[in-house]
Order: sequence, then structure tokens, then C-alpha cells
Amino acid sequence: QVHLVESGGGLVQAGDSLRLSCAASGRTFSSYAMGWFRQAPGKEREFVSVIRWSGDFTVYADAVKGRFTISRDNAKNTVYLQMNNLKPEDTAVYYCAVARWTSSRDGDYDYWGQGTQVTVSS
Repeated sequence: QVHLVESGGGLVQAGDSLRLSCAASGRTFSSYAMGWFRQAPGKEREFVSVIRWSGDFTVYADAVKGRFTISRDNAKNTVYLQMNNLKPEDTAVYYCAVARWTSSRDGDYDYWGQGTQVTVSS
């Protein structure tokens, strides 16, 4: 069992930055890929980014490429999502999740956090 807790969300203006954190407990954190997804009101959950267990391979959705950066600290059992130049369309609940391999498909993820709200005003 893995327990995930996201933090760092909030209300910001377009162009601002936020850093989300996801703290994990339970099974060996460093063995798993960690992903970020988001879900806006009335929309399906969508992939944002994923990082391999070793931290040396990352994937980003086209919508966030060049603006968001995913990273992890296995010593702290934490994964981060640095979000720069935020846009109103980034408004969503952001979820972190654990997978056994690096994947952009939410069906490949075994454990999910409760989510943190990010709201970007124009």
C-alpha cells in the first residue's frame, strides 16, 4: 500500500508559478514511477507528466511542455511539479500517482493522492 499526499496548490494569476509536492509513504517509493495528472471541471482526467523511478527520464504532455518540470527526491519520498507561466487553462485538481513503469495512461497507476486544487485567474 502507498499513501500519497499532495500539497502546494492555490489561487494564482496568469504568468505566476507554483510548485506542487507529493509526499509518499508505504512501499519503497524509489522503485516506482511517479506521475501527475489533472482534472478540470467537466473534463476527463488528463496526463501531465511522469518521472522514472531513477529520475533520469521524464515525459510531459504537450500542453505543459516547456513550462512544467517534474522532479523527485527519493531520500524524501517526494515528487515535485514546478509549474511556471501558468495559464487559466491549467486550472484543475492535480493528482499524483504511482505506477510500476513510466506511463501516461491513468489505468497503469495503482495508487492516487486526494488531489490539490490549482486555480489560475486571467
